[in-house]
Amino acid sequence: MKTIEIREFHTPSSGIFFRAGRRLLSERTPFQKIEVYETDSYGRVLFLDGLVQTTEKDEFFYHEMLVHPAMMAHPRPENVLIIGGGDGGALREVLRYPVKSAVLVEIDGRVIEVCRRWFPGLAKSFEDPRAEITVEDGNRYIRETGRRFDVIAVDSSDPVGPSAILHQRSFFAALKRCLRPGGLIVAQAGSPLFHLDPLRKKRRFLKQLFKRALYYYGPAPTYPGGLWGYAFLSDGLDPLQTRRRRPPKKLKYYNIDVHRAAFAAPEFLKER
Repeated sequence: MKTIEIREFHTPSSGIFFRAGRRLLSERTPFQKIEVYETDSYGRVLFLDGLVQTTEKDEFFYHEMLVHPAMMAHPRPENVLIIGGGDGGALREVLRYPVKSAVLVEIDGRVIEVCRRWFPGLAKSFEDPRAEITVEDGNRYIRETGRRFDVIAVDSSDPVGPSAILHQRSFFAALKRCLRPGGLIVAQAGSPLFHLDPLRKKRRFLKQLFKRALYYYGPAPTYPGGLWGYAFLSDGLDPLQTRRRRPPKKLKYYNIDVHRAAFAAPEFLKER
């Protein structure tokens, strides 16, 4: 059988490649190009506009580190909002907790449909009765909703195309207005190796908006550089004062020791 080679360039001269046995899907929606490939090394791989979004083999690194530091830091997270996250992975992690509701707002409904078909291990979270799935522009949703949340997780794509607005100051200011008292926000922030300048610029306005604006880090093998950054934002809660309660069972990466270590910045980031 002829193999298909897919390349994602992280710089003009380097990146990651996959050899796929077959292409399961390739289509263009009004928002982006969606592709799904079957690979030997990573199982099924989802691409949006040619960029890896998730793989069956390593998705748990990203989804656990996006969600659990926030859910463990908040003393009683009952109402959660997820912006993006159409594959269902972040929602799956949120629903490991006894939340009352978890609202997921995804701009491209076709991503949800594709993941229901090809990534059922992630998308089964959509069937939980506590989950509310809304196909809408996340930026519009937060400006129009009257609901308030304990935890908001921004599971966005890179700052291009429909996700560009989700990385701007005005968006985070609007997010803050959707928090309940004592609430917090976490957001994927990019690669500290390849996106250092955008990380620095974003931190400047985040520190203006929130009393506590911290970056933390975790591995993401198929994302640029293999190390990924996240923003933890609150006006009070300190992620390093997390009570010694146990995280949910059956996690693959996250634990309390990983939580504390994630907020320790490597030297090259301290210097910059």
